[in-house]
Amino acid sequence: MLSKKIEKALNRQVEVEADSSQFYLSMASWAETQGFNGTAKFLYTQSDEERMHMLKLVRFINERGGHAIVPALKQPPAKFKSLSDIFESLLGHEIKVTEEINGLVHTTLEEKDYTTHNFLQWYVSEQIEEEAQARTIMDKLNMIGNDKGGLYLFDRDLENMPAAHD
Repeated sequence: MLSKKIEKALNRQVEVEADSSQFYLSMASWAETQGFNGTAKFLYTQSDEERMHMLKLVRFINERGGHAIVPALKQPPAKFKSLSDIFESLLGHEIKVTEEINGLVHTTLEEKDYTTHNFLQWYVSEQIEEEAQARTIMDKLNMIGNDKGGLYLFDRDLENMPAAHD
């Protein structure tokens, strides 16, 4: 059985994951309208993954005797300056999500809720992967700079990238 404090904290994380899904969906839509089909495909996949992270939390809360609350949708930014702007935003966002997960893990330890602590370890590992992936992408974009040929190849590489496991 979840304590009210843990239930509230988990529901906050449901909102974080939902916001992430919307944010990446907005990025994908922008990229697609700019002709970056590979980036759009990558970001649509990221958006779907974040929604799955949210659903995993919803099911866990409900299975543990709590009540998962579906959050209202917030309007994410609709326009971005460049691919670098998108991926800088993505990396910054993933770092914030990691901070949220770490805070949630800390709360479970304070509350001695080891079941939820164990459940959250998947999210801890996932965040390590997502931050590393975003940093790798940023490194490539920094190397390319404003070279149009390089951006074309980068976008094509993203389009052909195998889907992440979940």
